[in-house]
Amino acid sequence: MIYPSLDDLLSRVDSRYSLVILAAKRARQLREMQSNLEEGLTLKEVSAALDEISKGKVTFERIKDGIK
Repeated sequence: MIYPSLDDLLSRVDSRYSLVILAAKRARQLREMQSNLEEGLTLKEVSAALDEISKGKVTFERIKDGIK
């Protein structure tokens, strides 16, 4: 079984497109933080980003030019 589920993730955002953009941006942030700290994460960056979105730790704001 895939965790977090797609249904749970989609309940946090308004579309699949928003989910992909939000997860990609957060994964990049995690990768940059990891390289700065030089400590390994237990999860891959994308998995960690999706987990944070599922738990509501990461949100987004829709702006005119895209997602913030």
